[in-house]
Amino acid sequence: MAQIHDFQQSTQYPWPVGVPAPAGPTDGPLTPPELQLAARNHAMPLEALRRDFTAPGLHYVLTHFDIPDLDAATWHLQVGGAVERSLEISMAALRKEPGITVPVTLECAGNGRSLLAPRPVSQPWVLEAVGTANWTGVPLSHLLGKAGVLPQAVEVVFTGVDAGIQGGVPQKFARSLPIHEAMRPDVVLAYAMNDGDLPPQHGHPLRLVVPGWYGMASVKWLESIEVVTAPFAGYQQDAYRYQDSADDAGTPVSRIRVRSLMVPPGVPDFFTRHRVVPRGQVLLEGRAWSGQGAVTGVEVGVDGQWMPAQLEKSLGGYAWRKWTVPWTADPGEHVLCCRATDDTGATQPLEQNWNYQGMGNNMVHRVSVRVD
Repeated sequence: MAQIHDFQQSTQYPWPVGVPAPAGPTDGPLTPPELQLAARNHAMPLEALRRDFTAPGLHYVLTHFDIPDLDAATWHLQVGGAVERSLEISMAALRKEPGITVPVTLECAGNGRSLLAPRPVSQPWVLEAVGTANWTGVPLSHLLGKAGVLPQAVEVVFTGVDAGIQGGVPQKFARSLPIHEAMRPDVVLAYAMNDGDLPPQHGHPLRLVVPGWYGMASVKWLESIEVVTAPFAGYQQDAYRYQDSADDAGTPVSRIRVRSLMVPPGVPDFFTRHRVVPRGQVLLEGRAWSGQGAVTGVEVGVDGQWMPAQLEKSLGGYAWRKWTVPWTADPGEHVLCCRATDDTGATQPLEQNWNYQGMGNNMVHRVSVRVD
């Protein structure tokens, strides 16, 4: 008979009595907190890569705390700090300001974390923590211009309504951007996603969208913007770092590393997701993107033999590009791979350099298939 654990309620999650929580990366099975995070958060099915834009219900979601229940009719945004004049603006007033629509691919910094060994213990993403949408709203630079940023300002801090405890620290989710990033014309205070109002899980009624940066920079459920004269040292600002160990100061996570993903061909086995493909001509396709430069090429590997893919026109400076390549599928077991290169010369690695939090994993996507 299977053993059943008695559960006790802790301050963060139910946990089996007598079972220690991993203190760091592990080679063990998924822990109860990881399973709970996996159930709360949402990945984009890879077959959605066929679409130029990801429907809100398919787009990835990572929520650190609870999803706030906010009424756009009573919500106000506060803008203050090192500015000539503080602002308080309602959603009705914000929608009257000049608007832009920006196509942006957002990706979680922890995408691919569960594929690393040992596995960093956190949200156990495989490869699907990504999505592309048209984000409509007011340029952040426009609102900062109305407030009048003072010359001594160095960063802009964005605080969401979502609150909780992480690392033993009570907090609201807050991140900052350097002034030069905040003043980019394509950074948007978004109130719409793919021509519809922001859904609750995507930051209703207002969120920040920072093209080219990993998703943690795009703060949701915005309640305040503060211009500051010293670097911000909030919990979430310091949490996203490339580290070799828990004691390593590391370097900050910022822009998205070059990556490509493949639409899994054929049909899946329900449980293992192993793919079965009919023999003959198969069109392999996928998407590629980078936050550091334009994607300039994609290669597709079949059992270690690489060939160039055809790139379609980009949807925008920080949105993914579609790629395709024909493949003659012969009977047997095969491993398909894809890797992208951007105009900085960066190429996806065949193997990933491990880091303590599992950030920025962009190793080549591998798909195992059986051709019948």
